[in-house]
Amino acid sequence: MPDVTRRMLSLLATLQTGRSFGGGDLAARLGVSPRTLRRDVDRLREYGYPVETRPGPGGHYRLTAGAAMPPLMLEDDEAVAVLLGLAAIAAPRSATEGSVDEAATRAYGKVEQYLPKRLRHRIAHLRASLETGDSSAPATSAGSLAELADAIARRLAVAFDYRRKDGEATSRRVHPHRQLHHLQRWYLLAWDPARGDWRVFRTDRISDLRITNDAFEPRPAPPGVEYLTEGIGRSREPVAFTIHAPAEPVAEAFRHDTVDLTALADGRTRVAMRVDSWEWPLAALALLDADFTIEAPPALLEGFRRFAARLRDAAG
Repeated sequence: MPDVTRRMLSLLATLQTGRSFGGGDLAARLGVSPRTLRRDVDRLREYGYPVETRPGPGGHYRLTAGAAMPPLMLEDDEAVAVLLGLAAIAAPRSATEGSVDEAATRAYGKVEQYLPKRLRHRIAHLRASLETGDSSAPATSAGSLAELADAIARRLAVAFDYRRKDGEATSRRVHPHRQLHHLQRWYLLAWDPARGDWRVFRTDRISDLRITNDAFEPRPAPPGVEYLTEGIGRSREPVAFTIHAPAEPVAEAFRHDTVDLTALADGRTRVAMRVDSWEWPLAALALLDADFTIEAPPALLEGFRRFAARLRDAAG
C-alpha cells in the first residue's frame, strides 16, 4: 500500500472516533510533520469528508457531520459486530415497509457489499451459520423512533393518534422525555400536561405523529424502564412460585418475563411476578422440569387447577 494511502486511512480512522485532536498531538500520533498533516486533511476535504479545523492555541481537528454519510472505516471486529447486530434485528419475521427490522435488512445488504475481500467469506459463513427465532414483537416504524428522538433533543411537544390496548382511539399531545426498549417492544415515556402526570405509550400504537413548535421545559423524570414495568404490573395479579431448582436455570426459563428471583436453601428458588392470566408462566415452568408450589389469588389458582385436570385427562 502506498505511504500516502496508508496515511490517509490512518488519519480517517483516527478522526472517525469522534474526538477532537490538537494538531501537534495528531501529527505525533500518525508519525508525520504538521505540514504533511495539513495536506492530508485537505485531501480528506476534497474526498467529501467534513474536517473542522480550529487554528491557534487550543485549536483542533475534528470530523463533523456532513450532508452525506462518508464511507466508514471499521476495524475487522467492528465490522463483524455491526453486521451481527443488523442480522439479528433483520431476523425473518413479518416485516413491514419502513419498520426497524425491514430497514435493518436493507442496511445489512449495503454494508456487506463494501466489506474488504478478506472479510467477505468470513461474514458470509457467519451469516449462514446464524439462526434467530421469529419474534412476535409488533413492527415499529424507524421513522417514528427518529422523529421522537428529534423532538426529545429539541424539547418540543408532539401530537399523535393513539390506539389503546382495548382498541379505542384517542388523540394525545405530550412532552416526550425518553424512548424505552423492553422485552422486544418500544415505548415512549412522556409528560401529559392534560393529565398532569407521566404516561407510557407503545410506539407501535402511535400514528399520525407530528412534532409541534411548542417548546417545553424539562422536568425530573422517573427511571424509565422501572416506571414502565411498575405501570404494567399495577394492572396484573401477583403470583409466586417456589421452585425446586437453582436460580440460574430458573432465571434462564423466565428470561422473557419481569420477575424477582430469590435463591432459597436446598437449591430452591422463589419467583415473584405479576401476570395477566394464569396461562402466562406455564411455558417457563414446563421448561424447568422441576417440582414447585404456587402462591396466588383464588381466581389464578382455579385456572391452574382446571388446566391440570385437562392435561391429566388428555394424557390418559
